[in-house]
Amino acid sequence: MPAPSHHPDAVAVAAPVGEKLTTRTGFRLAVRPAREGDEALLRDLFEHVTLDDLRFRFLSGMEHVGHDKLMAMLRVDHVHTETFLAFDREGGGLVATAMLAADPELVTAEVAISVDRDYKQRGIGWTLLEHVARIARATGIRMTDLPMSPPRLSAALDAARPRRMAAE
Repeated sequence: MPAPSHHPDAVAVAAPVGEKLTTRTGFRLAVRPAREGDEALLRDLFEHVTLDDLRFRFLSGMEHVGHDKLMAMLRVDHVHTETFLAFDREGGGLVATAMLAADPELVTAEVAISVDRDYKQRGIGWTLLEHVARIARATGIRMTDLPMSPPRLSAALDAARPRRMAAE
C-alpha cells in the first residue's frame, strides 16, 4: 500500500497545502492539513477558544487541551482522519481548526470545528465546514455527521443546527 498521503482515498489528496478561502464576511484564510510539528500552534489556539466551545468540542469540562489530545489531532492517518488549520492570511496567526473523522467504510464522517474567540462572527466556522464538506465529497464520503453547533460558532450554523448534512 502506498504511503498514506498518496493513498487514492486519502483526505489530504483533496486538500492542497495552503488553500486560500474567503468567508462570507470577506475574511481571508489560508487552510492546510496539520502536521505533527504544529502542536504548539494548536495548543495556543485552544487557549483562545471560549470555555463553552472547548467543552462542546471535547464533550467534557476540560479547561486546557493536553499533549495527548493535541497529538491525537495531529497524528492522523490522512485516510479516515484529517485535521486542518486555518490561518489569517493578513496576520498569519492560527484562527481555527477543523477535524474530519470518517468511518472505516468512508461513507460518513464527523466534523469538529474550533474558532479563536477573537475571530468569531466572521464566517470562519461556516467556511471551514464548507471546505471540509468539499473534501469529504472529493473523497467519496456521502454524508457528514455534525454535532449541534456550539454557541456563537456562526450565525449560519446556529440557525441551521443540523444533526446530519448531505455532502452533495
